[in-house]
Amino acid sequence: MERRTKIIAIANQKGGVGKTTTVVNLAAALSARKRAVLVVDLDPQAHATLGLGLEKQQGVSLYPVLLGEKPIEDVIQPTKWNNLNVIPSEVDLAGAELEFGAREDRLEMIRNALAPVRDAGAFDYIILDCPPSLGIVMTSSLVASDGVLIPIQAEFLAMDGLALITGSIERIRQSVNPSLDLNGIVFTMVNSQAKLTHDVMEEVRNHFGDKVYETAIPRNVRVSEAPSMGTPVVFLDPRSKGAESYKAFAWEFMAKNPTRFDVPQRVAEPVSTPAAAPAVAPQTETAVEAAPQSETVSEPQPETVSQDAQPRQEA
Repeated sequence: MERRTKIIAIANQKGGVGKTTTVVNLAAALSARKRAVLVVDLDPQAHATLGLGLEKQQGVSLYPVLLGEKPIEDVIQPTKWNNLNVIPSEVDLAGAELEFGAREDRLEMIRNALAPVRDAGAFDYIILDCPPSLGIVMTSSLVASDGVLIPIQAEFLAMDGLALITGSIERIRQSVNPSLDLNGIVFTMVNSQAKLTHDVMEEVRNHFGDKVYETAIPRNVRVSEAPSMGTPVVFLDPRSKGAESYKAFAWEFMAKNPTRFDVPQRVAEPVSTPAAAPAVAPQTETAVEAAPQSETVSEPQPETVSQDAQPRQEA
């Protein structure tokens, strides 16, 4: 089974849309499905760092890596859950917009910083939690990514925000990163009782088609409480509506973004029979396994994430 690392930026320049909550819980749900995940917290507020149970530390972020002061493996931190690692954020990232603005490689700096980790192939997914502003850090994150996942609320101004970020994706695709794709749009904090919610969701689906994920994340008290406990809601309260929705979303995300593929293997011709069977044709690429019918379905054993940053056993 061959693993190919995908880098996905989760971004929306509009704040308060559940961006970091989606980063934390998508990463957690993927790790629970035995996918090795690295979260890169690029928001100076460090909410993804805190939501994964870590504290901010001076010098432990992507910032010293961008400065050339540390190798990236020195800032990868394990969480208390298997298969889930994080590069935390720190307040110094707030100055990156000014400090790195004059660099000639400012658009490629995050891609270059992540290259050793991507090339090592230790992770299935590298998920970037982008700051809520279309500046140097977000732009460089999009340049580094294979796709962009956009969380939005089903509200009146949703289409305006989508137009801004999809325009940015198109400009980056045309100029710096031709492989950048709109990975998808996911609705968050959905109030299923409001007519406006259904109207906005219908309009977005009509405009973006299958780029909109079928799974929508409802408003849920446990989702709101989880960050204060430093635990993703999928681990804190797995049976809550919010957790169930994020787990369903993770399955859909894995199906759209497979990272495990069958490696073609040659079968030696038998020598004991006069008419040898033809060699087996190379297998086609296969996506992730189908979603289970219940929570009791067994799964493959977890893989080691990284020699440099082994995750601790689940507490």
